[in-house]
Amino acid sequence: MARLHDIVFDCAHPAATARFWAAALDGYAVAPYDAAELARLRSLGITSTEDDPTVLVETAHGGPRLWFQLVPEAKSVKNRLHLDLLATDPEAEIRRLTALGATVQARHTDNIVFTDPEGNEFCLSLTG
Repeated sequence: MARLHDIVFDCAHPAATARFWAAALDGYAVAPYDAAELARLRSLGITSTEDDPTVLVETAHGGPRLWFQLVPEAKSVKNRLHLDLLATDPEAEIRRLTALGATVQARHTDNIVFTDPEGNEFCLSLTG
């Protein structure tokens, strides 16, 4: 039986999008770069981690990892899959997420619809 391992985001700016999601989610962080990974990037002509075409965000609490990968095409339609977030203080979380770069798209009775800086939709549940 398969189990969820990674959630992959196609994006135009993997490093920036990875930083947004690492900051947005409790317990997540951009994976550190070791010497071997930096050497691999240099061998591809990439001299800055800001230009890394695949950036990993991981967690110590065993949740799925998030991969951010460079794609040439822009996002053009609504996501067919999105993340639903939950917070103990939704109003404070709305302020925090928008300060990180999220944009409120719609307010509903039971959730708020946002987009991340790349335009990917996600929700914040207002009911636990």
